[in-house]
Amino acid sequence: MRRPARRLLLAAVAALATVTATTLVLAAPAQAAGPTATFVKTSDWGTGWEGRYTIANGGPTTVTGWQVAFTLPVGTTLGSYWDATVTSAGQRHTFTNRSWNGTVAPGASVSFGFLATGSGSPTDCALNGAPCAGGTPTSPPTTAPPTSAPPTTAPPTTAPPTTPPPTTPPAGGLPRHALIGYLHASFANGSGYLRMADVPADWDIVNLAFGEPTTATSGDIRFQLCPPAECPGVETEAEFVAAIRAKQAQGKKVLLSIGGQNGQVQLTTTAARDTFVRSVSAIIDRYGLDGLDIDFEGHSLYLDAGDTDFRNPTTPVVVNLISAIRTLKQRYGAGFVLTMAPETFFVQLGYQFYGSGPWGGQDPRAGSYLPVIHALRDDLTVLHVQDYNSGPIMGLDNQYHTMGSADFHVAMTDMLLAGFPVAGNPDRFFSPLREDQVAFGAPSSPSAGNGYLAPAGVQAAVTCLVKGQSCGSYAPRSGTNPAFRGLMTWSINWDRFYAWEFRLRHGPFLRSLP
Repeated sequence: MRRPARRLLLAAVAALATVTATTLVLAAPAQAAGPTATFVKTSDWGTGWEGRYTIANGGPTTVTGWQVAFTLPVGTTLGSYWDATVTSAGQRHTFTNRSWNGTVAPGASVSFGFLATGSGSPTDCALNGAPCAGGTPTSPPTTAPPTSAPPTTAPPTTAPPTTPPPTTPPAGGLPRHALIGYLHASFANGSGYLRMADVPADWDIVNLAFGEPTTATSGDIRFQLCPPAECPGVETEAEFVAAIRAKQAQGKKVLLSIGGQNGQVQLTTTAARDTFVRSVSAIIDRYGLDGLDIDFEGHSLYLDAGDTDFRNPTTPVVVNLISAIRTLKQRYGAGFVLTMAPETFFVQLGYQFYGSGPWGGQDPRAGSYLPVIHALRDDLTVLHVQDYNSGPIMGLDNQYHTMGSADFHVAMTDMLLAGFPVAGNPDRFFSPLREDQVAFGAPSSPSAGNGYLAPAGVQAAVTCLVKGQSCGSYAPRSGTNPAFRGLMTWSINWDRFYAWEFRLRHGPFLRSLP
């Protein structure tokens, strides 16, 4: 979830399954003046390959944004991608930087990667409109959301076993079916600022976006209301706290959401872990909040080489996060509300790929939320995966599903309700969560994120999951889930901007469910 008014981040990506690593450098300009884009085919398994472009700034001035465009020959198809967004027109594909890797200082470099099927290689490469081998860059234009086709890598062949979900009842005092939204409390964007007192009562959980670290590895989380210069009409802190108390008196929950697109949080040391606990506690106490939402994106979580078992993680950023959240839960007790909002890349992609894989070369972030969810499943109130800004993801039917459809919501949510073998390994099975622990996230409007689906489609997905009715081509393996928790959206502000479509359509719908 992101701050800017333009479309949100992170199409989820697939990484390499089983490959023999080969390296083919197609363009390697030496000492070129100015920015260059160099392509490397990092792996090739015959029917497809993984590629990487590195944008290097050999010039004297900072590059503040980049686009790399190239053509793939007929018969070669673009699949999943990472660390960039993409638009496609026929065989011509244009990749644009993300918010965190658009600035390239002199002498520095950034990269993005993608998968392709077929044997062809990129041609006619342009970097900001100039030849990739070097030239005068121009400012990259704004691009539309991705349109590329899903990859065709081989799916796992082992069917997931049936595992009954745990039966421990939840804590937290939430309604049976909840409406959950993010409030832009610390920043403004094109949707406008909304005072806490003006948030309608339909929202059962309000996540304050965002608490962010002073540096990526400090663990020191800070939260402040949007500055008046950025948000005219922002309330005082006393008014903000009073409005929180009023929401709580209505039975609503107000949480601190940590992370977001810009808030990269890496607890690489125990010192950072302890600082995280202290700083988060201070914010919760200052505002009298009900709990915490973990919205780690980008490069916050990853898995070190050799960390292959989600049940016994060893990577510090994962282990320290688990420990920190457990400490907070113990400090505040059973009523502490804990929610998580990972992207599909960090959860459902784990059905195919986990970490860097047995041979290395995969994106080490793949599936990296799974050990956190697994370790904290007894403390978790709601997991609402962001079913948006995602690439195609394989479901339990071993078919790829694309965001913006009811089938995508059903297939992605069913994986959490039925469980799945991680990286196709039946001996490492991610057990299902309770029904009441599972919701899914959808954009509130077309401007809020890629993958927007009109209310009728969202409600068809919920009806399929809850009642087994109105299902499309995907049949849930989990059966019916009458205690399914509900819907999350980014964001409350964007919903108001679009005349409250999400709230007015889905609030009554959720309350009407049995």
